[in-house]
Amino acid sequence: MKNILAIALISLTLYSCKKETKTITKTDPKTGKTITIEVPVKDSTENSSNSENFAIKDSAGVYRQSFNLEVGKSYPLVTYQRDLQEITDPMGKKVSGTNEATDEMSFTVNDLKNNVYDISINLLSKRNSQSANGKTSVVDTKLAIPEEDQLKMMWTINRALVGNKLNMKMDKSGKVLSITGFDPVYKKVSAATSSMIKDAQARTGFIANFKQNFNEKILKDQFTKNLSIIPAKGAKVGDKWNISENASPDGKMKLVTYYTLKSADNGVATIAVNGGIPLKSDKKVADGVTHTVSSELSQNGTITFDQNSGWIKNQNISVKTTQKEGISDGKKSQSMTSVSTSSVMVNPSDK
Repeated sequence: MKNILAIALISLTLYSCKKETKTITKTDPKTGKTITIEVPVKDSTENSSNSENFAIKDSAGVYRQSFNLEVGKSYPLVTYQRDLQEITDPMGKKVSGTNEATDEMSFTVNDLKNNVYDISINLLSKRNSQSANGKTSVVDTKLAIPEEDQLKMMWTINRALVGNKLNMKMDKSGKVLSITGFDPVYKKVSAATSSMIKDAQARTGFIANFKQNFNEKILKDQFTKNLSIIPAKGAKVGDKWNISENASPDGKMKLVTYYTLKSADNGVATIAVNGGIPLKSDKKVADGVTHTVSSELSQNGTITFDQNSGWIKNQNISVKTTQKEGISDGKKSQSMTSVSTSSVMVNPSDK
């Protein structure tokens, strides 16, 4: 499973439904009479001059989602994924390989009008590396083009992507209203690949495929889904909720992710993540040969958010996928196992 929760492009500002108050008596300096007034109870998390911007827990302890971004400020979004795959063949021989991918972006807040943010999405850099059989290959937009022909294509496309900007409109609840600015990116990628893909028909097919995977609908759906982590009704510390999505085209296999609001204090909200895809097995018999396939996925980790701005501070999710395949004719059996262990991070402090 690729980029599970990775992109997690996401943010929360936690705020409570109402303030807890208490009744006190004091002397009115004008009349000299004793009066009774209601004043807010100061929560233990109110410990700075910025506390009015924080999500202050009320008597019910309910937290909801929102943004509190500063106009003129840029917010980092660096995604990093490391996949280690180990395959055991029918003879028991093990082969392993490692893939790493880093995408660096920043989100600059240009304006805020009518509770809608105008944001520039800056595509800053991309890095990919692959290690297998004692050899490592790297494609990094911050470095020169690789010498290997098979890597030049990826580097050329990545270089055409970075340095571009997209424009996003998003309301304070985190709903993405629009993303524009794709046409200049398409033109830049098309021009960059013209020297790599000589055949015009092949180049047209490549650009069409690129557009299918990089467009407003894809990014808008992805951003909106990942921005809405806490349910609309809110959540208390300790509350657990889940999101289910299709993990197979027919919808029979579901990826269920469970979230738990672990804490919201000292300016940081922490959400625990677990769940996955339960073990699924399939068996087919044809011409006396039995073919079995099974797979399962598990994930766990944490996501932390800055309570003041709502921007994601850090995400660190571990994902393990196990797939097994076997055939048997009743006399002889063979099997193959593939185990993939992934680390999916956002704004990693130390990879």
